[in-house]
Amino acid sequence: MRGVKRVVLVLTVLAVALVVLGFVLENQQQVSLSFLGWTTAQLPASVLMVLFLIAGMAIGPVFAVLLRGSSRRSLKSQAR
Repeated sequence: MRGVKRVVLVLTVLAVALVVLGFVLENQQQVSLSFLGWTTAQLPASVLMVLFLIAGMAIGPVFAVLLRGSSRRSLKSQAR
């Protein structure tokens, strides 16, 4: 049973790696993004998408912690 789980895990990782490789190879055109006067350098679209994904994954938990802390403070003030 342990061997089957390992094979399924390896096949899943390989499938995800192939999907990511296909995504990167299909999005090689150079793009520049502009937002609120800030412009990025000319980079492949896949690189920008991955960078923004990583930034979102880093910023999301920070917002969750901040919101959780503010909701706990409001609950404490309502309890008094």
